[in-house]
Amino acid sequence: MRVMKRSGRIEDVKFDKVTNRISKLTYGLSKNVDASMIAQQVFSSMYDNIKTHEIDTLSAEICIGMITSDPDYEVLATRIVASNIQKRVPSTFSEAMHKLHDVGIVTEEVAKVSSQIDSYIDPERDYQFGYFGLKTLERGYLQKINDEIVETPQYLYARVSIGIHGDDIERVVETYDAMSKGLFIHATPTLFNAGTPRPQMSSCFLVANKDDSIDGIYDTVKECAQISKWAGGIGLHVHDIRANKSHIRGTNGTSDGIIPMLRVYNATARYVNQAGRRKGSIAVYLEPWHADILDFLEIRLNQGDEEARCRDLFSAMWIPDLFMKRVEEGGNWSLFCPDKAMGLSDVYGKEFEELYERYEREGLATKVVPAADIWKAIIKSQSETGTPYMLYKDACNEKSNQKNLGTIKSSNLCCEILEHTDKNETAVCNLASIALPKFVNKETGEFDYEELHRVSKMVTRNLNQVIDKNFYPTDTAKRSNMRHRPIGIGVQGLADVFILCREPFGSEKSREMNRLIFETIYHASLESSCDLAGKYGAYETFEGSPFSQGILQFDMWDAPKLSGRYDWNAMRERVKRGTRNSLLLAPMPTASTSQILGNNECFEPYTQNIYVRRTLAGEFVVVNKHLVDDLKKVGLWSKEMKDLMVKANGSVQGIIDIPANIKELYKTVWEMSQKVIIDMAADRGVFIDQSQSMNLFVESPTLSKLSSMHFYAWKAGLKTGMYYLRSKAKARPQQFSLEAECTACSA
Repeated sequence: MRVMKRSGRIEDVKFDKVTNRISKLTYGLSKNVDASMIAQQVFSSMYDNIKTHEIDTLSAEICIGMITSDPDYEVLATRIVASNIQKRVPSTFSEAMHKLHDVGIVTEEVAKVSSQIDSYIDPERDYQFGYFGLKTLERGYLQKINDEIVETPQYLYARVSIGIHGDDIERVVETYDAMSKGLFIHATPTLFNAGTPRPQMSSCFLVANKDDSIDGIYDTVKECAQISKWAGGIGLHVHDIRANKSHIRGTNGTSDGIIPMLRVYNATARYVNQAGRRKGSIAVYLEPWHADILDFLEIRLNQGDEEARCRDLFSAMWIPDLFMKRVEEGGNWSLFCPDKAMGLSDVYGKEFEELYERYEREGLATKVVPAADIWKAIIKSQSETGTPYMLYKDACNEKSNQKNLGTIKSSNLCCEILEHTDKNETAVCNLASIALPKFVNKETGEFDYEELHRVSKMVTRNLNQVIDKNFYPTDTAKRSNMRHRPIGIGVQGLADVFILCREPFGSEKSREMNRLIFETIYHASLESSCDLAGKYGAYETFEGSPFSQGILQFDMWDAPKLSGRYDWNAMRERVKRGTRNSLLLAPMPTASTSQILGNNECFEPYTQNIYVRRTLAGEFVVVNKHLVDDLKKVGLWSKEMKDLMVKANGSVQGIIDIPANIKELYKTVWEMSQKVIIDMAADRGVFIDQSQSMNLFVESPTLSKLSSMHFYAWKAGLKTGMYYLRSKAKARPQQFSLEAECTACSA
């Protein structure tokens, strides 16, 4: 049997060479890790003329198949992959960047600056990834030429840093160092595109329909296509599009309503993929007073008229408080065509209620139904599809620092961005997430809030810089982002923090930590934004904003709990003098980037303690790494224990031998009250000036369960009452692919 070397030379395969290659990478690992056994399996699976990097891939996959016998096999797999990547790419960062520049993938600036960064690159940090995180980078993120990798993960981080900061070497090195240590990570579009000739680094776009006309609708479709082309998730509101059977004055005909129009958007999302990497994604927002609401709530259902379905769109409710009150009271609900009952989407709160009730008195309703009928249709759709999302219009507007711009009419694809839009401005947001577990001292279990404050200021500076460096797919997007300069700081690994600190999710101490973590990030980002304003000036639309009046996010909530750690009175006075950014925090889903860094997603509890991860090579069982460590410490980790957990679908609650304190620490989200999830969202929400992508989890959804949950979230003052409804009854244990994507906001 022969092997093809990287040079193209053919030679005989030697078992000893394979064994030695693997053995060299087993340093510091458990004695249970058997390099010779791995080599034997590799040798038996080889084929003639196999390439050397394919031998490494095979070796790593065999290791991954062994991780339930000893987690150190994953470390070995990671080392094999990292070593393989490093062997395949140019030996220096600058050489790689010049190679990419020669074929037009990165800019001349990146190529020029790269030689000044070579000495700062630490290739050993490639070995700090988990296997699946590294494979995610390899398959989807590292730049390639003709399918051949040219970047290591460290090169990627350095490229992104130069793409953001240009020739400001101090900031480039600062950003590279923090990202390569896993302290934070920029969102997927930034990782893809920073330093390229078209650096579209934004994750989220909020689009307003230009006009209720053929020209206006198709102009909006074109804008959505342009955004999808450059890898942006879209939130679109259609409140002002006339309803079915409405009169069209220009042709003396009747409208077909919003559903045929939405099918055009559905086709656009399917056809225009995001830079060849993933299909377009559009969330459509509608207020419940719209006469087409019942048809809208059926667009993702499996049954019914196929011509009325838009399953590639994501439905979202933009709910005024009045609707919730009518449902709670068992009252009636009037449906209107916006062509007759004009202006309902333009107002909120008391002003909305007055206008809505005036239209009712004037008899403008196309139909009056029990509010419960609309509510039941919402719950039915959520039970079957996980959508529509639930956002509360009044809370979104009343607690916004952009309320001076006008009424906010929608969120984004993932329900965490709340920004003003109109036909002349498409709202944009650039995202990054802070890896919270990195701030826990694993020896003492103490959380380093000072370091979190420092890194949060850095992330604020970075995202502010992205606004200026960004490529905007449309003029409306550029206009909006330059005028208001919003950013979105998120987190990942909050559940990991609680485990490392030995606090069950939802305990009193974990709730305190949850509040203080977000209070710290909010304070740091405000401080950094004020610093930037002192240097570059306040954002253009600052005057008239709550900030300009010294009003902070928690001032807009009832009875917020502050830690006393920060001088908020001094911050109010400073904020009055100007901030560089209108909005700062927006905890987003972090499916892709959490997988890269090996953290649990955003602020969510664990959904499983053991699950099947699907790869191109097959299926592998993966176990919560913290749980494995804890079980090993008490002598309980074994193949038998793994089998018991698999049998229990990832739960440890029914396994007799596991101590009670470990069971309490490793409750999954399915074993928690959703009240805990909502309470913790409200606790941190007082420091989140945009919103948060909060999923809710109900094993077997019913009308009463979901109603109770939604009303509790609404009364808690949340802006986003629910992103997705996750239903265990219709789901298998959590599975990921190596190319795992955030189907949400690309974070």
